[in-house]
Amino acid sequence: MSNFDHCSSYRVSVEELTELHVIRYDVEKDLLPLVLSNCQYSMERGHETLSEYDLPRIQQHIITRFLQGKPFITRTGVPTLVNTHERDYETIFKAVKGKVPQEPLSSLTRNAVSRELDSYSEVCEAHKTLELLLGFLSMTGGSPMMPLVTYLQDTLRMANQTDPHILKALGRCCLKHCASLWQLLMSLKSERMLHLKRVKEEKRQLKSFVSKGNVHKWLLEMHEFLLGPEYCRSLLFHPSVKEAVAAYMDRKEVDVPIDVEAAFPDSIQLSQIVEAWKYAVTAKQEWMM
Repeated sequence: MSNFDHCSSYRVSVEELTELHVIRYDVEKDLLPLVLSNCQYSMERGHETLSEYDLPRIQQHIITRFLQGKPFITRTGVPTLVNTHERDYETIFKAVKGKVPQEPLSSLTRNAVSRELDSYSEVCEAHKTLELLLGFLSMTGGSPMMPLVTYLQDTLRMANQTDPHILKALGRCCLKHCASLWQLLMSLKSERMLHLKRVKEEKRQLKSFVSKGNVHKWLLEMHEFLLGPEYCRSLLFHPSVKEAVAAYMDRKEVDVPIDVEAAFPDSIQLSQIVEAWKYAVTAKQEWMM
């Protein structure tokens, strides 16, 4: 191993790398014959053949034939992809801020990005794109005023791999907004996840409500309310479907079913009435089958 240790001081960077520096071998032509030539067979009682390999000798042959004289290739200056859980974001942001002065997003831009990325999957994709951008930006730097999308297109050549909708949302930001945008996207991920969990719980509650059986009248009233002028006016005064439709029925002097008071979810917003009605009707049809 001493010869190999001696060669370990021989290093080249990626920029200096040539074909001669690279270890090349063919498994079937180079490795298998080497291994088999250092294998001894013995026949045991019961006609079982056992193989014994001379591992130290195989190791020495591999070092001599393939590793000796080859340099260590250094990664200095080369962007390295790592598991996101292993990333030191504090160090990355420190490097980014040292190369590109950062400014917070305006409230107008922040709200616009939030509206554009209205689903959990969209936020995740935007976050993943920004994450990759930050890794390179921490090493390359850039003009604070350069549009973020321009950096993606011209420097990283990622425009073709990024959803146009994501590019549109990120297109409102420059490199000077990266830290603030990261903070926003992390918050949006949590918010969208909470929304997904809430929607899942609301669907569970709706399905439970439908299973009560006596929901036909309530669904009729929901549908009538949705198609009439009361819906638009109620958006200003009643935040929930339950409250708005119940008030509508009161004005008609129609009793609200007891099951509604007990089982219809309070958390469903009036803006979700179409989705709630569709889901409840579908669940009712499935329950009746």
